[in-house]
Amino acid sequence: MSRVEKRKDDHLRLCAEEEVESRSGTLLDEVHLLHDALPELSLAEIDPSVEILGRRLAVPLMISGMTGGTERAKRCNRAFARAAQEAGLAMGVGSQRPMLESPELVSTYRVREVAPDVLLFANIGIVQARDSGPARVRELADAIEADAICLHLNAAQELVQDEGDRDFRGCLDTIATIVSRQTRPVIVKETGCGLAPRTLRRLAEAGVHWVDVAGAGGTSWPGVESFRGSDRQRLLGGHLHDWGVPTAASVVYARRAGLRTIASGGLRSPVDVLRALALGASLCGMALPFLRGFHEGGESGVVDTAAGLVEGVRALMLLAGVRRIGDVEKVPLVIGPQLRAWIGEGRGREVAPSFERTSAETTWKGSDGLH
Repeated sequence: MSRVEKRKDDHLRLCAEEEVESRSGTLLDEVHLLHDALPELSLAEIDPSVEILGRRLAVPLMISGMTGGTERAKRCNRAFARAAQEAGLAMGVGSQRPMLESPELVSTYRVREVAPDVLLFANIGIVQARDSGPARVRELADAIEADAICLHLNAAQELVQDEGDRDFRGCLDTIATIVSRQTRPVIVKETGCGLAPRTLRRLAEAGVHWVDVAGAGGTSWPGVESFRGSDRQRLLGGHLHDWGVPTAASVVYARRAGLRTIASGGLRSPVDVLRALALGASLCGMALPFLRGFHEGGESGVVDTAAGLVEGVRALMLLAGVRRIGDVEKVPLVIGPQLRAWIGEGRGREVAPSFERTSAETTWKGSDGLH
């Protein structure tokens, strides 16, 4: 087993077994949708389906990219893919960096045989994309018949790893080049540290239309790395365990920047899905619940996790008084003070324009909160 393959297996084991989640929280718990005690709806007419990037999903939820490159990863990916196919979800694969070094590992990422209809995302780190070039990125996506390409940003994790990357120059130009040359949609994805307004503005200027915020509050990859490697790696990983922009704030910032948004990073329940959609996300991603479902119950554990999430989303839509998923954004909200502090007027050049949303019952603007 190569060094990269061993690291991938270590990541799976640590995420399944250790306390790897951020201690700072996503701030999604600061988003409260108002209950409708008289919804005047039947559960049978609730429709959470949505079309994303040319594929119809039963619910706007994806099994976020986690793994690939090892036999264990292959079993995980096929289980995730079968569950996504059955439940009508999207799916991403983990970093395809091992494929750059060992093309024969493509079999650990291929899932079309068991999931012909899923919206499937390829995935490569921006540093590897920079170094290998747009044509190689396209080949990685072609090899697994992906519908779209995720370019992931993981500077914090790389800095913690003893063997990680240290040079992140030229990444923005690489993103702009790949976006301009790819026929597939390109999603720029963080990996647990979120996206701030300045970053989002630069991405929009580079031609990016979709981002996956992968905010702080969920799995901490610096934290994961702190369980492995040298004393230096463990120490720095501990220092950076809670670094980043919370998921809820990242979703608001992405909406302000005019970008279509995948909300991931610490979503753990159907309530979190509704909260993220209410803030303006188009799609929601989860990883750890599905990985732990697989760890505890194999493929059936993943299927059960997916079914429970879909049922929960439909139930919550009824209780919020909405028939279609696109109406979730109109549900009256109460926003807590910590999230208001993040999305308010704030200080310096990093702050985007004040966030406004008006419906028949609610408006929030800047730091003034709900009126």
